[in-house]
Amino acid sequence: SEMVKARICTFLMTGGSGYFGFRLSCSLHKKEAEVILFDMSPPSLKVPEGIVFLKGEIREYAQVENGGHWDQLNRKLIEEVNVQATEHVLRACVEAGVSRLVYTSTFNLVFGGQDIEGGDESLPYLPLHLHPDHYSRTKSVAEMAVMKASGTELKDGTGVLRVCALHPAGIYGPGEQRHLPRIVGYIEKGIFCFVYGDPRSLVEFVHVDILVSPHELAAEALMSEHQHRSAGQAYFISDGRPVNNFEFFRPLVEDLSYSFPKLRLALSLIYFAAFLTEMIHHLFGPIYNFQPLLTRTEVYEIVVTHDEAQGQAGL
Repeated sequence: SEMVKARICTFLMTGGSGYFGFRLSCSLHKKEAEVILFDMSPPSLKVPEGIVFLKGEIREYAQVENGGHWDQLNRKLIEEVNVQATEHVLRACVEAGVSRLVYTSTFNLVFGGQDIEGGDESLPYLPLHLHPDHYSRTKSVAEMAVMKASGTELKDGTGVLRVCALHPAGIYGPGEQRHLPRIVGYIEKGIFCFVYGDPRSLVEFVHVDILVSPHELAAEALMSEHQHRSAGQAYFISDGRPVNNFEFFRPLVEDLSYSFPKLRLALSLIYFAAFLTEMIHHLFGPIYNFQPLLTRTEVYEIVVTHDEAQGQAGL
């Protein structure tokens, strides 16, 4: 999430050392905004002069108030970061008189494995019990809390909190470390020897630099001079070019001098294997933690069409 104290052009970036948060921070800094990175550790890249790094733990409210690649199956950590930390940010906004909040969410709030073709922001949230993973479920709970907080009176009497949410597609770009190294590792180890699902399925991606601009526009559109038009809104963000997931990675595979897999397996078989892996992780994770090859959510995300375009309200 990105917390914006707008009137004096100061931006507090939660998760500011992360891949996208740092990219957005650098863009804002170039536009002469004051930027504070709030994270547990500094960015791996050099922090531009003028950007302030503030070490803190978003799960601890006192640290959030002072400031103004995890395991996908670690339920406790996911709950603390997605739900409790978001509540801390909302509370800190109200206490500190921060009038604008841009919340970075996910496509998965409306997607749980069902086909979506040409969907837009009018799509309802997926019922919580239908989410196949805890991450998406808790992101949905958190966004509901963000939207509910819209219009809350600020403690300093200067106005109300106005919020909006952005739902990015799968993020890619130079320096991405969460997914790409794992995919390259699978290719080099020979694990990427098959594809699965319907070859006609289409999914969305978004380049990290394309994702920066909507965040800046969303923050601007929360201001009075723009009639607060993004307040209470949620927007899908993507490149706008739906593509088959495996075909998206074909150039990478071939540029690494590997042959693109010809074997195609059934979706049901891969889903069942992912389900078994998650059960094994649940049983033995406390003793021996490991990263599953694929989770059930990833199985769906890769080959089930979910083409959600920006369609409801422009920024």
